Amino acid sequence: MYENLAVRLNDREYKNWVKGGHCLYILKEALHPFIDEHMRVFHRVLLRDKPSLGAQCPRSCRSGDIKLSRACAPCLQWKSEILNHHRQPDSILNWDNCIPSAWRTKHWELAKAYMPRGQTRVNAAHQCDPSALLNLINYCDRFAFVHSSYVRELIKCRNELMHSANLHVSDAWMKNFKLALTRFVQLFSQVLNTTQVEEDLTRMLTVDLSICAIDAVDYTDMEVEDDSMNYNISPELISQWEADLLEERLRELRHLAENETMDAEQLMMLDGFLQENKDLSQRFSAELQAISALGGGQRKS
Repeated sequence: MYENLAVRLNDREYKNWVKGGHCLYILKEALHPFIDEHMRVFHRVLLRDKPSLGAQCPRSCRSGDIKLSRACAPCLQWKSEILNHHRQPDSILNWDNCIPSAWRTKHWELAKAYMPRGQTRVNAAHQCDPSALLNLINYCDRFAFVHSSYVRELIKCRNELMHSANLHVSDAWMKNFKLALTRFVQLFSQVLNTTQVEEDLTRMLTVDLSICAIDAVDYTDMEVEDDSMNYNISPELISQWEADLLEERLRELRHLAENETMDAEQLMMLDGFLQENKDLSQRFSAELQAISALGGGQRKS
């Protein structure tokens, strides 16, 4: 059933891509409860310190009103407050992520102002991908205790991984990635059970997924030097990790297509990869068709 997956994972650099990507999801799962609570408290503090932020939006302002500064007074005050707490206020803020009229009541609408585009339908921390949470930590001064150079290094690694045209990363890249992960996780040692997170990340970085992906094999009396089978990682689980990463990449390409900034070569390479793997081409055919329908790849920013 998982023959195609097993073949893909025999490619060492593709296997690195899957392992590196899933490490970011392990990190996200560890971080999102903490980040959610921090943003909840941050929201309460803003309302406490500036009661005028609690005024109801009188006309259901939208993101376009914020961008053009034609929103109502309460929403414009929220915009000003968001900028005041942005660690790099000169950078582009993705107001399209937000429903401005909900800023006074929903802490996650506030959080989304500090995230990459494409968060419109995301309503909670656990629904975010790793990039969204890393950018929130990087840009919102609620997380000023996180050394900015360490989070930016991890964001750089994440972007290199997800923007790899052929979905491959080298062993040398993985070595640098491991260092960036370690530095980042250590920043949270006072507030999280980082021992468990570090164990989970080490496990993922050392396990041989190509062995785990072999389905329905009797290992009795077989000598297997790698201890991967002791991790109880099923082919089904690896397949889901792979799908999560591909879905994330396709979402990014869709956002680029919607803004006519698609790199046609990257889309063609991803399309070719999916077409070569029938299990994946069937699973993601609708997403690829949607991107093509938007005219993605017609011009590059």
